[in-house]
Amino acid sequence: MKQFDFLATQIADTAADSIINRSAENASLESHLQTLQEQLKNLIHAHAPAHAVADARLQVARTLVGLERGAEAWPIGRAAFDHFIEHDLFELAADACDVLFQSNQPESICALGQGIWIAVTCPIDPELTIELLSHVIEETPDDADGAAVAATTALFIADVRARDRQREDLMFFTTQILGTVARRHSGIDTPEQLELWMERLELKEPEKFLVRLRNVVDVLVQDDWWFDRHALQERLPFA
Repeated sequence: MKQFDFLATQIADTAADSIINRSAENASLESHLQTLQEQLKNLIHAHAPAHAVADARLQVARTLVGLERGAEAWPIGRAAFDHFIEHDLFELAADACDVLFQSNQPESICALGQGIWIAVTCPIDPELTIELLSHVIEETPDDADGAAVAATTALFIADVRARDRQREDLMFFTTQILGTVARRHSGIDTPEQLELWMERLELKEPEKFLVRLRNVVDVLVQDDWWFDRHALQERLPFA
């Protein structure tokens, strides 16, 4: 009985600590939000450059998401996205899509699809691209192939885009992700099984798995595109 009482006390103390920590974190975020909102107001009032206003909006939206106020974050983040995409600020546009996805609103899945398309198509930071692909892995059922396609693409992006220490870290990270996905998808445990699994799912050739990723994106977006993909591709530096 004493052991039970001790355990109950420990659980209660842990829960109390968690509540206190969360309250402190929220208070800090609220204070940060007030500062950001004031900065945004001043930028708009001073007719600051549109890029500065859009960046401030993105920071406000991100903080609102941290406070679980996604409905408020959505229009602010979407306005930032529209500016970034209009001015070919592709990395910031993808980042805005990440914030919009995490706002947990009706169009959040659509935002994730837009962000993945931008992040894979455009030469942006591979860490952000992998972050967006990770959301697909987290949201996809264990037995669905979409997670395998996303994990393989993440490994591919780490390989071809990252450099030096970043490449080493991201290759290790994405290899671990792919192994986890293979395990939960088909119980894969050995390198030999992984090779066979990747061959079976056509994950060895980029020209095949990237087409399958496009299908995943189409499912997420459902034809509700917020920009002209063909026009965007023509504006890319290597187009």
